[in-house]
Amino acid sequence: MFSKLAKVAHAAFAVACGAALLGTSAGAANAAGPPVIGGGSGIVIDNQFECTVTTIGHDNAGRLVGLTAGHCGDPGAQVYAESDRGAGTIGHFVYSNHDLDYAVIEFDPASVIPVNRVGNVTIAGVGGPASFPSIVCKEGRTTGNTCGIAWGDVFQTNIETWNQMCVVEGDSGAPVVVGNTLVGMVNAYLAVACFGPEVGTNMSTIMDDINGRGGAGAGYLPI
Repeated sequence: MFSKLAKVAHAAFAVACGAALLGTSAGAANAAGPPVIGGGSGIVIDNQFECTVTTIGHDNAGRLVGLTAGHCGDPGAQVYAESDRGAGTIGHFVYSNHDLDYAVIEFDPASVIPVNRVGNVTIAGVGGPASFPSIVCKEGRTTGNTCGIAWGDVFQTNIETWNQMCVVEGDSGAPVVVGNTLVGMVNAYLAVACFGPEVGTNMSTIMDDINGRGGAGAGYLPI
């Protein structure tokens, strides 16, 4: 049994409400400028789900775009930074592929500060899928930085890679890297969180689909 990893956002809203009651803290967050967003940042979608940004950068039309898991939202869904809900909407979903389970987000350049490093993961480029026995790591909004062995393309789908990393709800979309090369995203786990293998779509598969389709995200390059 595969479990998708978007997280219902009730807990985040409780935290956000608590911060709002501390007026000084909320004001300080807004005064600090736009939220910092990169691969590994937590986002809230349509006040319903919490997920993780895979990566952020520009497409061949100069749009500031990012990726996350497709089950996190559909076109038109509004995106907020989990770190600063008071900043308002920072972007919206423009495309969602439920077969490959990835989505393209167009960010408002005036509403975010894009970065290539969040936590312990730096994204310097995009590469092919990990194969056994590579060590892969991810940065998720729920479980942070975890690493494990890549089992590879277990069923020879040419679409997904299985990895032995700890992931739980909210980590959907988290970047999967080998070193500083983005090779995939977190989409689901098998059977038991943080015990069963993580299964994620390969970045090479995602980019082939985006570039073949055209539009937002085509020609994507990370920050």
